[in-house]
Amino acid sequence: MKINFKYILMCFGVATIGLTSCASNKSSKKIVYKKVESKQPTKPVESTQTTIPTTPKTELPNKKDEVFTVKLPEVNREFRAAWVASVANINWPSKKDLTTTQQKDEAIKLLDMLEANNFNAVIFQVRPAADALYKSNFEPWSYFLTGEEGKAPSPYYDPLEFWVEEAHKRGIELHVWLNPYRAHHISGGPVTSESMVKRSPSNVVRLKNGMYWFDPADKKTQDHVSEVVRDIVSRYDIDGVHFDDYFYPYASYNGGADFPDNSTWNVYKNNGGTLSRADWRRQNVNTIIERIYKEIKAEKPFVKFGISPFGIWKPGYPAGITGSSQYDELYADAKLWLNKGWVDYFSPQLYWPINSTGQSFPKLLEWWKSENTHNRHLWPGLNTVEVKVSDRTTEITNQVKMAGEILQNNVGVIHWSIAGLTKNPSMLSYLKEGPYKTKALVPTMNWIKADRLAKPSLSVNAKASEVVMNWNDYKMNSNISKWILYTRYNNDWETSILDKTKTNQTILKHKDGKSLTAVALKAVDRLGNESDYVAQKIN
Repeated sequence: MKINFKYILMCFGVATIGLTSCASNKSSKKIVYKKVESKQPTKPVESTQTTIPTTPKTELPNKKDEVFTVKLPEVNREFRAAWVASVANINWPSKKDLTTTQQKDEAIKLLDMLEANNFNAVIFQVRPAADALYKSNFEPWSYFLTGEEGKAPSPYYDPLEFWVEEAHKRGIELHVWLNPYRAHHISGGPVTSESMVKRSPSNVVRLKNGMYWFDPADKKTQDHVSEVVRDIVSRYDIDGVHFDDYFYPYASYNGGADFPDNSTWNVYKNNGGTLSRADWRRQNVNTIIERIYKEIKAEKPFVKFGISPFGIWKPGYPAGITGSSQYDELYADAKLWLNKGWVDYFSPQLYWPINSTGQSFPKLLEWWKSENTHNRHLWPGLNTVEVKVSDRTTEITNQVKMAGEILQNNVGVIHWSIAGLTKNPSMLSYLKEGPYKTKALVPTMNWIKADRLAKPSLSVNAKASEVVMNWNDYKMNSNISKWILYTRYNNDWETSILDKTKTNQTILKHKDGKSLTAVALKAVDRLGNESDYVAQKIN
């Protein structure tokens, strides 16, 4: 029988296509077929030509992809803070029986004042005496908040949470201020079953002035302070933790008598301890300072740790300085903490005038600067509310300026207290018209490692008389805390520090006889580090 090969090949091709079509129906990928023509095999021929390499075609850059580069000015940096004390209702809340609405209104008024006068940080006392102005897992609600220890605000709110949120809305850092060892203040109402005095009696002692104090040597005390700090750091979006000058109490608190710590001292001696009693006490405080610093960094590296010790380490340091010795009376070796770098910022309370002979403001600041071997930030505390001079406003303004001249880089101060600002309008106007004339970023802390922020995405829409800028939402990166907006009129740059929630800005194309020629933008993280800039030329 004669076989028709042409017919068989044709049938085979149809069958193959059919099978392939069935398979393709089961696949989500689109398969593209190409027609393949068969050719008769040919004998390979050796080439006698030399292959000449081809040069790839060079493409001209797209103008849209060109990067516009500029030289931007340095942004102003300075730490400008004020203490807000809650103990004895010194600053906030002003009374212990205010309603929730009244407390919030007072807080907003204080923060609005700080923002309007170009401050960038607030040191808020949340634990005045082993109590809490927040929902604590370890200590009772503060008497200074509601007039009753252990009683929550009603209607309920969390004051610390509120302060953090409202401060950040205004571009202000919030540092929580805690007193590590005070267990009960004489203005804190009766000692009730809610008090830590009753809840932890084995490591609390009573002083002759009616205050109660945790024994710094007791491990139970050390562990409790650690738990309180870590609890706040882990649960709240704070920027810093702050201790003041109270370690072992001032001698006057106990009528000049020695601190009553015989129990823990005897345990130490019986276990073979060889230090003197004074050195042992200093070691107890040193241990908690180092521990708190390291535990904060382990929990949230970006949270800063600051201390504001008494302004004099010892009389005679530097020469000519007289007064109390925190080293001998409070058992606080603050010089060691600075020498060891156990802080991110250090704020000795230099509460004396510039021209004081025994406690000279500039001499003490220069001495503390000489001890700053780890180059931490040195931001002195100023007695804005009651420095003993005839013209307080001029004195404090001059101290702010003098601190800048002495420290030169990464300058700043903390004002004790916010009442020195709210109750003295001339103080605010002098600062606002002088050293605080423009906004400033908090100085960076290059010893704290942080991932660099990405360059912002910027779009610019130029109109007839204005330019509309839009950029990416801060919610895309929770580390963004602020934006720096740069505008160039002719050849002169202007700088604006904007809140992180800002995502657009409209800018005039002509101002003061000058024309807008360029704009630029940077993101800033919560440590003050700047991203690379994005810039655009304006025609």
